[in-house]
Amino acid sequence: MTQELTSPSPAPRMPGPGRGPAWWRDAVIYQIYVRSFADSDGDGIGDLRGARARLPYLKDLGVDAVWLTPFYASPQADGGYDVADYRAVDPLFGNLQDADDLIRTAHDLGLRVIVDVVPNHTSDRHPWFRDPELARQRYVFRPGRGEHGELPPNDWESVFGGPAWTRTERGDWYLHLFAPEQPDLDWDNPEVHAEFEAILRFWLDLGVDGFRVDVAHGMVKAPGLPDIGHGQQAKLIGNQVLPFFDQDGVHTIHRAWRRLLDGYGEDHGRQVIGVAEAWAPTPERLALYVRPDELHQAFNFQFLNTPWRADALRRVIDASLAATTSVGAPTTWVLSNHDVVRHTTRLGGGLARARAATLLMLALPGSAYLYQGEELGLPEVTDLPDEARQDPAFFRGHASGTSGQDGFRDGCRVPLPWSGEAPPYGFGSGGSWLPQPTDWRALTVAAQTGDPSSTLELYRTALSLRRELPGLGDGEMSWQPAPDGVLAIARPGVLCTVNTLGHEIDIPLPGSPLLSSAPVAIDGTTAALPADSCTWWATR
Repeated sequence: MTQELTSPSPAPRMPGPGRGPAWWRDAVIYQIYVRSFADSDGDGIGDLRGARARLPYLKDLGVDAVWLTPFYASPQADGGYDVADYRAVDPLFGNLQDADDLIRTAHDLGLRVIVDVVPNHTSDRHPWFRDPELARQRYVFRPGRGEHGELPPNDWESVFGGPAWTRTERGDWYLHLFAPEQPDLDWDNPEVHAEFEAILRFWLDLGVDGFRVDVAHGMVKAPGLPDIGHGQQAKLIGNQVLPFFDQDGVHTIHRAWRRLLDGYGEDHGRQVIGVAEAWAPTPERLALYVRPDELHQAFNFQFLNTPWRADALRRVIDASLAATTSVGAPTTWVLSNHDVVRHTTRLGGGLARARAATLLMLALPGSAYLYQGEELGLPEVTDLPDEARQDPAFFRGHASGTSGQDGFRDGCRVPLPWSGEAPPYGFGSGGSWLPQPTDWRALTVAAQTGDPSSTLELYRTALSLRRELPGLGDGEMSWQPAPDGVLAIARPGVLCTVNTLGHEIDIPLPGSPLLSSAPVAIDGTTAALPADSCTWWATR
């Protein structure tokens, strides 16, 4: 099924080096959830042509790179994270030529492109799994327990709820840490290693600048596949080492991939990167994924999960920076993505708190990830009807009665509002695959553009300042004295103050205001920080 380009084209033009040779160390990377970004053909589903047409918007927003969620050939049992062919584009999203065109257009605009790679599992429609003999060589199969093998091989639970094992017609069982349509690959087989290295080279040859490695902590399982001993295992992810996640053996794979990426980059005069989506129980465990001979970045879910309290935020910032600094890697910061409740809703406090959190994130040393629509202040859609939902965790968790993921990820995946007074708000001509709220007209890109008080213009200004001011991005930071409930972060030439309290608080005037998430009153030598606000000050 692997596709070919419909027309030959020259080697892709690469963007300039940006703010330094290691561009990823302070890059702002924008996540495009492809099916919800922009629809070019009126079928209600976002696609590559739609995304390509909107790239100038992202250039104007001020980001450095885009990360595209999977657009590969897939039955779409889990939004494309069930891949049937890693070298083909699913017809829902276009074809390989559309992918090539998008990459070239992004490079022409000075944007780099990161794509997802899904190595823990494939679709059950992948050619390997459809061949009974190949499947038992390249996936995790085990005999069952019980007198007749009628019980699963162990007590592992799927992240989506229910058992992590499904029995076949032959009587044996295969492992799927996610949906049954997503069988886990057996990374003890060297053919699996060889295939994924070939997949990486295929997309590097097409011009991509890096890979976000899905479930980067999951490819290796503990020897013997031991029982965990109790239920509700999904709640343990990211809190402790589990026999199916964050095993030390995954680092051998990441070292091999780093050698491939560095070698390819040296041979082609490019800088290409790997980004780990890894849930680890501590910042120190997470830092193992970004040692000098492993991947370049890892998502910082510890920060994402931190409550809106000054003491908690300071602890996780300190721990994150200490862990990554110990291995010479940049820290990454993220507040929202396609798997979690949008931070406008999750943090409580509404839009004011979300705006403040964003300015805090963009003031921290390292790289930042933005999720599509957060620049519009979009809230989580919490009232989707059950019949509209498509998250497999919703159906599997409810059916099994077990506590996997909550199954409400669709609420952060509702298609973007671009313009107009009513749905689909310019998303496309044929509606949207998930219903959009009828009160989003004030949140569209068109409605917010040019309004200095809008969240979109706050993001544009913040990203412009971050690019212009040498003290922001990668580099040093220090804490300055501040009242309880307030954070004061010093960067070279810039001070960032964050009031996490629910009321205004006065501080000595730190400098000249550069940008604030809410209006700041200044009276002589005193500044009144609004509740749930963040302000950047020029200090020299």
